[in-house]
Amino acid sequence: MELGDFIARFEAGLASLDGLDWPEARRRYDALCHSFAPPDPTGMRITDGRVNGVAVRRFLPRGARPGRVLFLHGGGFTIGSVRSHHGVAASLAGHLGREVVGVDYRLAPEAGYAEMLTECLAVAAGIDPLAVVGDSAGGHLALDLAAELSTPPMLGLIYPPVDGIDAATLGPSAPLLSRDEVLGIAEHCPGALPAGVRAGMPAERLEVLAVAQDPLTPPLEAAVGRWRQAGASVGYRCAPGMVHGALHAQAWISEMRHAWQDFCQALKGRLEGKDYR
Repeated sequence: MELGDFIARFEAGLASLDGLDWPEARRRYDALCHSFAPPDPTGMRITDGRVNGVAVRRFLPRGARPGRVLFLHGGGFTIGSVRSHHGVAASLAGHLGREVVGVDYRLAPEAGYAEMLTECLAVAAGIDPLAVVGDSAGGHLALDLAAELSTPPMLGLIYPPVDGIDAATLGPSAPLLSRDEVLGIAEHCPGALPAGVRAGMPAERLEVLAVAQDPLTPPLEAAVGRWRQAGASVGYRCAPGMVHGALHAQAWISEMRHAWQDFCQALKGRLEGKDYR
């Protein structure tokens, strides 16, 4: 699949959500994202359940090593679920060789940001994860979750919005994500993106994956610089030419696949006590 084909399909799918109520828009978004997912890895056991009362989906690869990884999906805090990001979470579990637990946290406007974070914290308390991986909005939740834990786990962040985003820090609009859409997050989910910049580092070890065409990339790169200056060990890679959301099609777009594989290999190496950067 060429990048342009993915963008055209995804843009058409997003356009079809206009004017729908939230339940129907979410159902269609789940189907759109899942349409790009590859088959589940052979032998992987996938089950739905609850941890401390919060809905989760578990991805257990054959011969999994001990220890779990918490996965927080993206979707701008208003859409997205363990179903939309099923392919991403299954791929992550397969690459890491460990159980991945995806959180089906509630969404805005029905739930506030504090409630989303509380649900993610409840699952973290129930599984004691070795690492927390967050995609887009889920990456921002991962940063706030790490700040709440007495012993922050390793973090894996995939093009997340970071604190302090405003019109001056964002990069130019790009396919599938505009500056206005980022700045509109506060309207749909108040409290999700504080205006100030968090002091200090969110974790001692982080792996970060960005894409070249994304207004979130400049502030993310600035955050990576701050975290390194504060003493964190941060692995950073930026997929050339790729756009926000392209991770859904990583199985079909070679540039995104290579960047994703490198990201997962770095996470796996850190979990095994190695340092791939």
